[in-house]
Amino acid sequence: MVKARARFQARVAKSALISGITGQDGSYLAELLLSKGYTVFGLVRRLSVPNLGNLRPIAERVTLIDGDLMDQSSLNAAVQKAAPDEVYNLAAQSFVGTSFVQPVLTGEITGLGVLRILEAVRAHAPHARVYQASSSEMFGHVDREPQDEMTPFHPRSPYGVAKVYGYWACINYREAHGLFVANGILFNHESERRGFEFVTRKISHGVAMIHVGRAKTISLGNLEAKRDWGYAPEYVDMMWRMLQQDIPGDFVGATGEAHSVEEFAAAAFEVAGIEDWKKHVVVDEKNFRPAEVYNLRGNPAKAKRALGWEPRTKFHDLVRIMVEADIAGLQAGTIPVRPVS
Repeated sequence: MVKARARFQARVAKSALISGITGQDGSYLAELLLSKGYTVFGLVRRLSVPNLGNLRPIAERVTLIDGDLMDQSSLNAAVQKAAPDEVYNLAAQSFVGTSFVQPVLTGEITGLGVLRILEAVRAHAPHARVYQASSSEMFGHVDREPQDEMTPFHPRSPYGVAKVYGYWACINYREAHGLFVANGILFNHESERRGFEFVTRKISHGVAMIHVGRAKTISLGNLEAKRDWGYAPEYVDMMWRMLQQDIPGDFVGATGEAHSVEEFAAAAFEVAGIEDWKKHVVVDEKNFRPAEVYNLRGNPAKAKRALGWEPRTKFHDLVRIMVEADIAGLQAGTIPVRPVS
């Protein structure tokens, strides 16, 4: 009886292919899927110095496949090798600021890269369910609040424009080719694994640097911009839930609360016990966007109703998690000392 059960479990075990597995979301998603018994494959770009730090706890349990969202043949080969039941496309040129400097590259990776993933799945794993990492940046210049699945898109950056392209490509492949494709329109979600170029990690790391005496100020841009910030490990659970549904759909993932960059900074300095935080912050115009997005706040009602998903980590708890992790990492020498300008 035990042997029969083991054979049954082996037969129904799922496999997943994750692009962007080395990033914040990809590493958390890989951990989640492994905990559910999945066989996990990760698509990684060939680099002279591999960036595998986020995968360190699970490195021996995932299979990495070389591939690039700009190279169709490598995506075809990756899908053939993984033979996935589920594909999570999390890879992108994901920094909004860089998209203004490298708009064509951003379009190739963040926009057309989605199309190449869809083509690889259509040709080599048409049964697979596909998750596309869409973004609240697609809303951009909003005319209503909060934003939900019916809010019109008005992107204000090449990154947002590319994400809109990917979003509609997914819907087209769902309608034209019958693929199971779901868009997760996720608002900002952060963690101690967030890249240093993102404003939340820039703040948490900068505050930690000041706390340990390695810096005196941090340089920021528009302090008035408001975002809906959640905790990344909770958002990858939503990704997984979306691919377990009977019918594919598109869902907003958000907390329903918006907080300004200034609020984030003030809360971070408070966690570190640093008073009069404004004397440690320099506002520099080089950090402003050419076209700003001022207020993004999502309505996750559909996700709560249909997926049973809702965020649990509150704003101040998120800030505390990030600041305390950066302080501990600097003190232990596991996080590099980096410029904070």
